Parts: sequence; structure tokens; C-alpha cells
Amino acid sequence: MKPQLTFLTAVLAGALATPVAAKQALQFNDVFDFKYPQHTVLGEQGQYLAFSAEPYRGDAQGQVYNLDNNELIATVARGTAAQINKNSQWVAFTQVPTLLNKETADKKARKKLKNNLVLVNTQTGAQQSFEQVKDYQLSDDGRWLAYRLHSSGDQDADNEKEKADTGDELHISADKKDKTYDLVIVDLTSNEQTRLDSVFTYAISHTSAGIVFNQHSSDGSNNQVSYFDFASKRTDSLIDEPGVTVSTIEWHPVQNLVAFNVGNYVNDDTRRRDYRTMLWHGQQNTLETLPSQWQAGKKGTLSWSEDGARLYFTTRPELDAKVTKKKYQDAQSLRDFDTIVAQANIEVWHHQDPEIKPREKQQWQKENKYRHYQAVYHLNGKKVVQLADEQVPKVRLNKKADHLIGYSNQPYLHEMTYKGFYNDYYAIDVLNGSKQVIVKAHPHRPSLSPTGQHAVYFSDQGWQLKDLANNTVTPLSKAVNAVFANDKHDYPSEVDGYGVAGWYKDGSKVLINSKYDIWAFDVESGEAQVLTQGQAKQVQYRVVNLDDDKLGFDDQEQLLLRAFNVNNKQTHIGALNLANNTVRTLLAGEARFDVKMKAEHADKYIFTKQSYHQFPDFWQADAQLTNPRQITNLNPQISQFKWGQKPELVSYKGYDGEDLQGVLIKPADYVEGEQVPVVIYFYRYMSQRRYDFPKMELNHRPNFPMFTSNGYAVFLPDIRFEIGKPGPSSTQTMINAAQKLIDIGVAKKDAIGLQGHSWAGYQSAFMVTQTDMFKAVVSGAPVSNMTSAYSGIRLKSGLARQFQYETGQSRIGKALYEDVDAYIDNSPVFFADKINTPIMIMFGNEDGAVPWQEGIQYYLALRRAGKEVIFLEYDGEPHHLKQFPNQVDFSIRMMQYFNHHLKGEPAPQWMTQGVPFIEE
Repeated sequence: MKPQLTFLTAVLAGALATPVAAKQALQFNDVFDFKYPQHTVLGEQGQYLAFSAEPYRGDAQGQVYNLDNNELIATVARGTAAQINKNSQWVAFTQVPTLLNKETADKKARKKLKNNLVLVNTQTGAQQSFEQVKDYQLSDDGRWLAYRLHSSGDQDADNEKEKADTGDELHISADKKDKTYDLVIVDLTSNEQTRLDSVFTYAISHTSAGIVFNQHSSDGSNNQVSYFDFASKRTDSLIDEPGVTVSTIEWHPVQNLVAFNVGNYVNDDTRRRDYRTMLWHGQQNTLETLPSQWQAGKKGTLSWSEDGARLYFTTRPELDAKVTKKKYQDAQSLRDFDTIVAQANIEVWHHQDPEIKPREKQQWQKENKYRHYQAVYHLNGKKVVQLADEQVPKVRLNKKADHLIGYSNQPYLHEMTYKGFYNDYYAIDVLNGSKQVIVKAHPHRPSLSPTGQHAVYFSDQGWQLKDLANNTVTPLSKAVNAVFANDKHDYPSEVDGYGVAGWYKDGSKVLINSKYDIWAFDVESGEAQVLTQGQAKQVQYRVVNLDDDKLGFDDQEQLLLRAFNVNNKQTHIGALNLANNTVRTLLAGEARFDVKMKAEHADKYIFTKQSYHQFPDFWQADAQLTNPRQITNLNPQISQFKWGQKPELVSYKGYDGEDLQGVLIKPADYVEGEQVPVVIYFYRYMSQRRYDFPKMELNHRPNFPMFTSNGYAVFLPDIRFEIGKPGPSSTQTMINAAQKLIDIGVAKKDAIGLQGHSWAGYQSAFMVTQTDMFKAVVSGAPVSNMTSAYSGIRLKSGLARQFQYETGQSRIGKALYEDVDAYIDNSPVFFADKINTPIMIMFGNEDGAVPWQEGIQYYLALRRAGKEVIFLEYDGEPHHLKQFPNQVDFSIRMMQYFNHHLKGEPAPQWMTQGVPFIEE
């Protein structure tokens, strides 16, 4: 039986009783109503913006804005997953069932709840609804809609039953999950409809001329691939073959040419079934099969380059024959040794295995079972080029580029367990598939010039330039008087740089970030030129990249910049003119500005502006970000609540005396000179969040306004670590930070609480073994015993945790057998008898990152030592709480825990007596 909390009821009643005119203290149910935009899309012409406004708890609302006047022209109840068709005539929303229907339905009834489709006409605001929609596509010209109906989804089960009743052994069965549905094609100008039965896959051409679709018949004998012409309403069969199936369809961007992967269910081995990549030329009505050495499998992908000159597809080599497992068949087989052993359920872990078994199994399901390798078909030359292969299995695909980065971690799988992640990196020529080594055994991805002639990578505290023509490496940044190595890197691993900002399109220059500035390096002369002047102002300039496939910059181009002030934490937006290397400020103020998107065919930019008191609503502006206008106002209720004082920075010293900062948010009703209870939330560096709007949800961390609205100060300190001493260094830093709060007269000395999760959960669990400074601690998913956690398994990724301690976050820097004392000295469980601070531990018992037994170890050690400890185990939860009831439950208990220990409020019964296990 799950315990019932009466606290929430009291909270709800209290909120309802609060006078409307007064500023209200935020309560848990108020958090439910805060909305965030999800699946935001901007029309290609920049005229319409659409998204789903989704509350933390409740039904979403689809919203469509006309950006000519920022008018909200349509709302769609429960509208999610917004899409705008290419000419922006329609905005489509998937309309999901109500939250009430989903929450009140049992498992069987929930499966019957289906989505609808709602189309919004952007010219008129009129809406059209289509019920029971499985999936859909809109034509680029806005005239045609194609969607599959859920109502025919049971026909596969009916067909299987028919097969069983007739005993038809010639039945060619589709794969179990390959369900078909009736396809409805709608002419949106006349609402005329055409219905096609039993459709598995389909795609509308980008010319809006017609649709290719794959039909499965009940017994597989009449499967077809067909084309339906919109103008003539004529259906032509392209492939009529028993058992034929199409896994993927992709139309050419401008021609009536389509690519698809074609297989046949006659081969019922899903993994080994070959799929031919074929092209159908609509004008000539001809089919061709790509002349590829390898074939695709069912998971093969297809995508065209933007100009249609290349088709990118994936292939795989022929797989080994499936091994037939011996089974018991007769009396003799019951005593046959080989047959008996074949039934054993065993996994053999060998010291020479490249990967440990949990990782091997995880990678098998995620990548290796259906592994494919990237290839490209050059349409004009009718040439297939295999880009990736078994030696270089992965390619970082950019469909605009002539040269790509390929990489392989295969040589380093064994040592990845303890050393971390390394790859060999290659430059791949898209035209011929040739590969050239950039750098081997490297932890950071290099950057390749658009011409493929040069690459840069960070090594030995600086940037190295690789000339791929003559295979030479030259130090690039060594002689420059600037900081290029990340000075916040406090891990026992190779330091990284601040990244590459981009290349000139002709490959003549590469732009590289230093700590503060952007530098241009000439690849021929090595000459360096600083393009910004951030160091003097303590401002970090970074290029804002809104196009992940952008090849490079023109020498006359204007680049948008993100400008982060290290001292006051404000984030402004600027512009760098490459023609004269001048920087202008475009958006500035006591806030954080972020440019989110740009219209594909217009100088229309969408950005957000936020602070602790201002929700990051959408704004619009032109290319110069002039005349900014606010589009949305999603959470006007903020003004109703006490929210907290303006965040301020507090400076203090770190473990080694370094200067650090933290963000202090005083209570909404704070009176100068008053000493108040403080909740400290932390992880690593936090002061950059000064102008971040707080995440309005309930989860594994405190909801900041919930605390600052109800009499608490919240403090977010920076923590820097000492390698080999992560526990002591973070503890001393936290003591210094907390003492500063006391010294400035804000923190009540005996009312300071800590809350941290995961790595911060570990830190908080360790800190109370070293000091009695803190009144209470809430520790989420902490490691308590580094000696056991060192060889634990991260269940989600299948990786051993050894690399975290030797090279990563846990920062010991040595193997367990090399320095046992360091592991013990940094483990809270070995000092359980020293703790005098009440602590509440929280874990999900399906944590995929930290073994949840670490929480049990700490709880049992504290229990044995007679310490005040509570352990919250959430059933079925991973590393972070995902289930809404558990999120709310933990948030309430955390608030109650701090209210009792920091404010002196009466402890609820679950804190004083626990909760007995009862199962009805």
C-alpha cells in the first residue's frame, strides 16, 4: 500500500484561501500550470511560428503565431508535435487524448486511445480535424494530405487468424511489428478523398505530383509498390512481387525521382534480409538498382543532399549464416551432451574481450545487431562510393560537404573501461571514398577544413594544424599570448580546448576560440589575428551557429556572437563583421539572450530573453536584431507570486585559494540584515546560471522559487576539485562558501541545508562526514563507497565505472589497486560514525548510472552507527525521477524535511516513525 500524504491537501487548501490581490507564496500545485514551448517550428518564409505549449501537469495547447503582427491566430486543444509544411499554408498538430483519459484508463483501455490530426490554415485560421490518425504527410505545395487510419490496424491480427484457420503454409508473413493501415489521400482544395487499403510505408513527392506507397496483402501474395498520381488519380504498379516490402522511401528534393529500400518477406530472418536500394524515375517510368557492393538491411537509411546531386544511403556486408541451436527432439537427444549444453543460459566473460559483457550486450542492441555503414550515390556520375566500412565504421555526416570526418574506437574498446573514450580520426573524400589519418588515439574530435586539405585538433596544451597533403603537423597556437587550454578542466585526463568556431569556405583560415576571444589562423603562414576584444572586458565571445551543416564563412560575412560576461554573468548577443573585424552589440541588458532559430528563406530571427524573474518567451527581430518584438507571453501568472529577490553574486575562496563565485537568491520577503534559512544546491560550476529562469517542474532538485517564495534563500556555488581529493576539496570549498553567507549576515548559522544529486549527491554525502556545519542534507543517488563503485556497472550504458575514477568525474586519477587509501579517504561510508547531521538519501532502484546499492550501503552504515538517516527508494525509477507521482512525492518530502530541520516546523509522521510495508 502506498502511503498517502496529507501535506499536499493542506498545500492546495492554503493556496485556494490566499487573497487574490496579494502576492502569493508559490505552492506545489502552482508549478503544475507553468508552460514551456515544445517542438517549436518556424515557417521557411519566416511568417509563422508554431509550437505546443505544454504545462508541467495538464493538457498541452498547440499555438500558431502570425509574425507579421505577433498575433496568436490559432490554438489547438491538446495539440502537440507541430509541423509547418514547406509553403507555410498549413500548420499540423497531433492531437493527443486528454490527460484525464490517459490517467483513468487501464492498460487495455489505454491502448485504444488514439491520436487525431488537426490542420490549421494559416491564411484563414480555420481548422480541420481528422480522427484516429496513425501518421501523416503534407505536400510541399499545401494541396495534398496523406494519412493512415488507426481503424484498420487490427487487420494484421485478423489475417494471422485467417491463416491459422485455413492452415495456409504458403502464406508469406510480414514481420510482427510491420503493421499496415488504410491510407487516405485528401485534396485539401476540394476535400475529395481517395482510400488505399493495407499500406505499410508511403511518401509524397516534393514536386507534389504524387505518392509512392507499399501495400501488403493478407497472405503476402499480392504485395506491391505503387505510385498514385494526384492529377490523374491513376495508380501504377512499380513492383508487383509476392512478399515485397519497402522499409524506407525518400523523394528527390526537386525531381520526380524517388529512392526506396526494397526487401522481401520470403526471407523471414529479419536481421539477414537484404534490401536493395532502388531509384524510380517518374518521367521515364524506369527502375534502377544502385550498383552497390553491399546491400542495405531493414534498418538502412536514405537521405538526399539539399541540391539532389547525392543520395546518402547505408549498407552492410553479408552476415554470417544463423547458427541453429540444438533442441531436444527425441529420447536420445535428452542425454546428448551437446544438446544439453546448448540449453545452458550462460555468458562467458573473458579478459581479452574488447568490451565487458554488459557493454557488449548494450552495443549489440543499440548499434551492432543492425549495424550499417554510410555510402553515397553520385547521381550525375551514377557512382556509388562507400564512405564507412568495418575499419572506419562511423562518419560525421554533412550532406553539403565534399570532405567528412570518419572515426573508429575499435582499437580502444578494451581500455575504454578504465581510460575513457578515444578514437582514430580520418578525413574522407566524398567523391572517391579515400581516407587519410588525421590523428590516432585521440580523446577529442578534430575539425576538418571545407577543402579537406587541413585539419586542426587540440593536443599538448595547444592547437595543432595537420596538413593532409604532406602529412605534417605544426603547432598553431603555441606562440599566441592567449589561453587556449580549458582552465576549468579539473579532471585526471588530457585537457581540452575551447573549440573551433569554423572555417573560411576556401579553407584559408580557421577560427579558434581562446578563453575569451575568437582568433583567425592562416593555414599557410600560421599568422594569428584576434577578431574580438573579450579578454580586456572579461567577456567570452562565441559564434552562434544556427546551421549544423554550414560549411564555412565568407570573408565578408557577419557572424552572430554570444557574449558571456564572466564577471556579472550576463549573456548578450553581438555581431562580428569579418570584412573589418569589428564587433557590435545587438542585444544587451541584465538578462540572458539566446538566438534560437532563423527562417530558412528570410532574415527573421527568433530569440529568447530570460532572467530569474522573466520567463524565456519568444521574441523576433531582423538580421541586425533591431526592433525586437515579443511574440509570446506563456506564463503571465508569474506576477501573482512572491518569486524571490534579484539574484546576486557572492565571492569566496576555493580549496586552493582560487577565486570562486556563487549565486545567492534571497527570499521574496527578505528584509536587509535578516538571517534566514538557506538551501544550497550545487554540482560543479553554477554561477553562470545567475540569469537563468528557474526550471518550473518538480524533480530530483529543489524548485528554486518554491523555496525563495516560502522564506528560504537559495545558494548556487561554484565548486572546483583537486585531483585525488574530490571529497576534501569540495568540502572545504563548500565550508568557505557557506561561511561567507554567514559572514555577510544572510544565512542563519544553524539553518543551512545541502541538496545535491548524483555527483553532488556524493559530495553532500561526504561533506557531512567532515563537518557539522550543515543542519540537514538531502542526497540524491550518491556514491558512498568508491571501492565498490569503482568496479560497478553503469547499467544504462553497460560501461564499467572504472574510467570515471581514473580519468573522469570522480577524479581519483589512479586505479583502485594503485591507491587504495585515496578511494577510502574519499568514501563517505568509511566515516559513517563521524556524522552528526541528519541525512535523507534518495535513489531509484533502476538507476542506470549509479548502482543504487550505494545508497543501501550508506543507509546501513549510518543505521548501524545509530545516526539519523532516512532512505527513500523509488520503485522502477532510473537515475533521475521520471514518474510524475514520484517527482511530486519527493519534492514534498524534501520541503518537509528542510522545513523541520531548518525552520523548526513539526516533523510529519513519516519522518518520525517511518512508513510500514503493507501489501493488500
